[in-house]
Amino acid sequence: MRRARIAYRGGIYEAVPHSSDAVRLADGRKLYHDDVVFLPPLVPRTTFALGLNYAEHQKELGFKPAKKPLIFLKGPNTFVGHLGETPRPAGVKFMHYECELAVIIGRAGKNISRDDAMNHVAGYTVANDYVARDLIENYYRPNLAAKNRDRSTALGPWLVDAADVSNPHNLALSAFVNGVRTQAGSTRDMIFDIPWIISHLSEFMTLAPDDMILTGTPAGVTNVAPGDEVVCEIEGIGRLVNKVVAEEHDRASH
Repeated sequence: MRRARIAYRGGIYEAVPHSSDAVRLADGRKLYHDDVVFLPPLVPRTTFALGLNYAEHQKELGFKPAKKPLIFLKGPNTFVGHLGETPRPAGVKFMHYECELAVIIGRAGKNISRDDAMNHVAGYTVANDYVARDLIENYYRPNLAAKNRDRSTALGPWLVDAADVSNPHNLALSAFVNGVRTQAGSTRDMIFDIPWIISHLSEFMTLAPDDMILTGTPAGVTNVAPGDEVVCEIEGIGRLVNKVVAEEHDRASH
């Protein structure tokens, strides 16, 4: 099963696909995509993000192969839904998308073995985790200002049950900027696979339902500008559409 969270006329609903341009609510109502606001398909509890989890992406950014994963946390302000907008910070010279498979934890656990790890997965969604590359200081202090900006990570549109994904380690990933394919890869090329990540994280903390893991992106990132439409697709999971806009700074009223 695949399901979305939408806002419609002051309420928040769970919806399932009806057609390419419409969803269906539990009461049978059909709503067109243009009439609703897609929210992230879940409200993540704790979000773990892996950097440099694909060798070719490491190479294109000039990093040496990692012996251990680069893992950081993301705050709840970072997420935006399908068809949402992501601001590009003023003055940043290089901002790029990252098409990623997001793994959702469904069963709590500590010291989870590799063999049991996939039994703790509830499902998957598509993530587009933008990064303002200029703001990354170095490998050891990389990601707070670059990776936790408001609405910088698009999620959705669907949360797909784990039972409906036969092999999450063999899914094609693609990104398109204004209709041109700029990124192509496969989850089979992850350096640290999903069971390893779950087992590793659970060595030092308890994982809980609705924790989310962003598993990294393959090579093929390019600079994006306000007005660009970025589409991230993962085979069997979904097609996530997002638009880049210019950042507007809020001014406090006096």
